Amino acid sequence: MHEVILSVGIDIGTSTTQLIFSRLTIENRASSYTVPQICIVDKEVFYRSKIYFTPLKSATEIDADAVKKIVRDEYRMAEKQPKDLQTGAVIITGETARKQNANEVLGALSDLAGDFVVATAGPDLESVLSARGAGTDALSKRERTTIANIDIGGGTSNIALYEKGTIRGTSCLDIGGRLIKVQDGKITYIFPKIQRLAKEHGITVNVGDRADVNDLMQVSRLMADQLAQALHLAPADQMHNSLYTNDGKPLPETPAVCGVTYSGGVADCVYGTDEKEVFQYGDIGVLLGRAIRENKALNRVQRYDALETIRATVVGAGTHATTVSGSTIRYDEKTLPLKNVPVLRVSEEDEASLEMLKSSIRSQLPLYQPEGAMEQIAIAFEGKKRTSFAEIQELAAAIIESAKEVIESQYPLIVVVENDIGKVLGNALNVMLNNHKNVICIDSIRASSGDYIDIGEPVAGGQVLPVVIKTLIFNS
Repeated sequence: MHEVILSVGIDIGTSTTQLIFSRLTIENRASSYTVPQICIVDKEVFYRSKIYFTPLKSATEIDADAVKKIVRDEYRMAEKQPKDLQTGAVIITGETARKQNANEVLGALSDLAGDFVVATAGPDLESVLSARGAGTDALSKRERTTIANIDIGGGTSNIALYEKGTIRGTSCLDIGGRLIKVQDGKITYIFPKIQRLAKEHGITVNVGDRADVNDLMQVSRLMADQLAQALHLAPADQMHNSLYTNDGKPLPETPAVCGVTYSGGVADCVYGTDEKEVFQYGDIGVLLGRAIRENKALNRVQRYDALETIRATVVGAGTHATTVSGSTIRYDEKTLPLKNVPVLRVSEEDEASLEMLKSSIRSQLPLYQPEGAMEQIAIAFEGKKRTSFAEIQELAAAIIESAKEVIESQYPLIVVVENDIGKVLGNALNVMLNNHKNVICIDSIRASSGDYIDIGEPVAGGQVLPVVIKTLIFNS
């Protein structure tokens, strides 16, 4: 069985807004005698929109009407209507995610674009999404090494560190190409932190000053130095900690970075040449890209090409890969159906010991708290190494210990495992929680970090649950 579906991705970032339309071919790879297993066998991006500056009404408000007009216009240019699209993703990222009406815009676009994955990506999750779009996760796995992706946008630089395909840390700095804006040869805007960074090093830049290329190149070099410090390729100076977004945390010092990829709008200036007019974008993006390319500390590790640069965060859209759970499951029917639940995946490597499993869950939970409050999530892992009754009891205890924020939240505890231990694990969790928490534990499902899942109402006499895995399509 072959079927072609159409997909759209909509990314509203700090500096730019863009759409991508894809044609996805799905196929049932299972035999006639087994449960359907539907997967993507081919994907083709057939339309890429123009890249627009994200429209804002003010420094704190997105222009929702202007964003919707961009989307409508691009649908028309692609000769598509919302009813033609079966799947997709709408994501607000960067500083734009912190605008006061971001959720309102998401809701409006979701209604316009269809029943898609919709997320306001905090800086940690955005780091993961952009790294996957750049192909850094697959590259680190293929090269068997540790590679960081730096996604440099207009307002922030999101960093994700991958070791052999496994995420090891994320961070975000207030370093970006539009933190100093230039118009008609004059500086029109300076982000306060960058102005302080310049002043700390004896460089005076003020709004209204002539845009001196030499002075702004010096500031750009200071910004590149901060990225090197964030990768622990240079000692951190006294300003460094203040440059993390929302008082965020730095990357872990181990594993050591061996390579780097760049994505985001400024990445094109890192990989490109110096033929551009330096202020052609009305900011210092070109100078920042040049400073990063020339930075000695950053050049001590290998620079790899990214699969995507400015389009890394959403290079495709969501695809609905529908399957059904195994029959050895536990669920509370009152909590179903559930839609658009983000997946926290524990890698097979981190599942090797219960301490590593607990550490992996704890370290990833902040990715799903963009505004400091716990969102609904599903915890996913393989579950093949613990099958005895005693081992499953220990596994249940480890999940409860490490997922306290989820258990204390209003949402059900959702566990997704590949091995057919869903029912016994779910029962163990339920007993240990004294039946005071709704527990859904399903098996025979593989979901990855960055995926979203829908869990439908039970079918086949209540034996199985239909599950839709919505995978953000990246070039990886």
